This record gives sequence, structure tokens and C-alpha cells, in this order.
Amino acid sequence: MTPTWKIELIPVPVTDVDRAKAFYQQVGLVVDHDHRVRDGLRFVQLTPPGSACSIVIGDGITTKEPGTQEIQVVVPDADAARKQLLDAGVDASEVDEQPWGRFVYFRDPDGNSWALQAIESRPNG
Repeated sequence: MTPTWKIELIPVPVTDVDRAKAFYQQVGLVVDHDHRVRDGLRFVQLTPPGSACSIVIGDGITTKEPGTQEIQVVVPDADAARKQLLDAGVDASEVDEQPWGRFVYFRDPDGNSWALQAIESRPNG
């Protein structure tokens, strides 16, 4: 039997934890934890609404450079997701129509990029 694999946490490198936390709350992510483990290690976990996978930001969390993380999230409606971002004051792209879905893109204050994908059902051919 193949074991179940679940992606549960993605580290996102940031330069300013409080600024990033505020931005992700503005986007609509929920703060699950904000804990200073020790000097040099702060763990802030945030989860998108309805997601089983969270992101983590904080001091000492990752050795990746800020602005290098790319994350893709599936949403039910690209237009609604874009409107939600714009209403929250987040700079979001126009909806990008592709054969495999409709995408909206945005970046956090450090340049980490996000793609929101609404998967479209289309007949073959």
C-alpha cells in the first residue's frame, strides 16, 4: 500500500516578518501560530482559507533568499480571487487565460510570487 503524502507547510523567505505577516493577513491568510522559539528563531504559520497546506515565515526558518519562492494555489474562480485581492489593496494581475486554466498573479513585499489558478473544464478537441 502506498502511504499518503500530504504537503502541509511551505517556507517563504522574507526580510521583515511583521511586514510579511501583515501582508498575508491582508491577502486573507489566517495566522495559526506566531511563536518565538528562541533568539534567532521565530515561527509564524499562516493558512489560506480552506487549505490543508500552510506557509511559514519567520526568522531562522529558511536559508532561501527572499523573493525566490513561487507558490501556486487552486481557487474556484479567478475573477473572484482577483477582486478579493484588489478589494484588499493587493496589486494583482489581470486574469491570464491559458488552455489549462485561468490565472491571477501577485507578489508579496519581498517579491515571492503567487499564482492563483482556476482550473477550467473544457471539452477535448
